[in-house]
This record gives sequence, C-alpha cells and structure tokens, in this order.
Amino acid sequence: MESVNPIVWILLAVFVIAGLLVWYLAARKRTAHLRDKFGDEYDRTVDDIGNTGKAEAALEEREKRVNSLDIRPLTVEERDKFAAEWHDVKAVFVESPPEAVLHADRLLARTMKTKGFPMADFDRRHEDLTVTHADEARHYLAGHEIAERQSRGEASTEDLRQAMIHYEALFDKLVADVDVGGATRAHDDVNDTRGPVRTDDGAVTTRIEPVR
Repeated sequence: MESVNPIVWILLAVFVIAGLLVWYLAARKRTAHLRDKFGDEYDRTVDDIGNTGKAEAALEEREKRVNSLDIRPLTVEERDKFAAEWHDVKAVFVESPPEAVLHADRLLARTMKTKGFPMADFDRRHEDLTVTHADEARHYLAGHEIAERQSRGEASTEDLRQAMIHYEALFDKLVADVDVGGATRAHDDVNDTRGPVRTDDGAVTTRIEPVR
C-alpha cells in the first residue's frame, strides 16, 4: 500500500486550520454584534440559559422575530394623547402610588401596541424591546419587578417612585419617535409631561429625576 504524500497531509492540516480560523472569527463577530446590540441583556440571557451558544442562538432568533414586525413611529396625535395620559398617571401618584404604577404599566403596553409590538405576556414584550430599545428595556424590567413586589405588599412608596422613573425612561423613548408629515423625528418636549410625585415623608415634588 502506497504511503500518502506528506504534502497531502500538510494541505489537509492547512484546510482544517483555515476552517477553524474562519469559524473562530465568525463566532467572535457574532458575539460582538450581539453584545453591541443587546448590551446588558446579552449577559442576562447567557446567565439565564447557562450556555453561551444557546443564548446567542436565542438572541438571534429574537432579533429575527422583531425585525419581521412592522414597528412604526407614532403620529403627532397619538404622541400627544399618550403624553397627556402619562401626565395624568403621574398626577395620580400623589394620592395613590400603587394605582399610578399599575396605570403606567398599562399605558406602556398600549403605547407599544400602537407602535406595532405584539401584546403577549410581559416576558415577550420585554424580549421584543431588547432588540430595538436595549437600554430602555432594562428600565422596563426594573420597573416591572418593583410592580411585582408591590403586588405582594413588599414595595415602599420610594420603591414605587423608582418604578415610575424606570417606566418613564421607556415612555420617553417610545413617544420620542414621531412621524411628522411623513418625516420621522424625535420629539424633545416629552419631559414637559412630568407631574407631581410623593416621597415616603409626604413631601411632594413636581419632577421625577431620570435614571442614567
């Protein structure tokens, strides 16, 4: 039996190494893209799933699903309507923080639905948001977790104020995307809708400071 020419083995080794290098570079590019797009959600998903490859596949599937949706900017009329409702919700906080947080959560859901997000359960809404609004989705999750604690009687008035701050970070982003006469532009006056809130000591303030 003839021995295989050493050059053949060398060429096979080169092809294998080249293939591994291409795979490695593609994997690094994939990871870099997902980290850049999802931010903190990337690490959270990896921690939840416990496997980087499966987590990245889940994030890619999420990205593909949301990219197929018809997400649109609000009309000026829709923006103004939601902004007025948001002002009313924050006014409610003075008398009933739990009620205000509940209304804020529902208003966010309706705003998202109007923009074209499907109205599934919270987890799916949060997942969809991470694709297009990664930073604001983090605030949405934080606000929702406080609302869940409130439902168990475990949230203070200050906690609920923080929930409103988190919710407002998302609300401001959602209503900033406005279609004005066929041209989409950001609206800079959303924060004018900030209303009064009450702290644990009973003091009333007219502004909810944004979370950075």
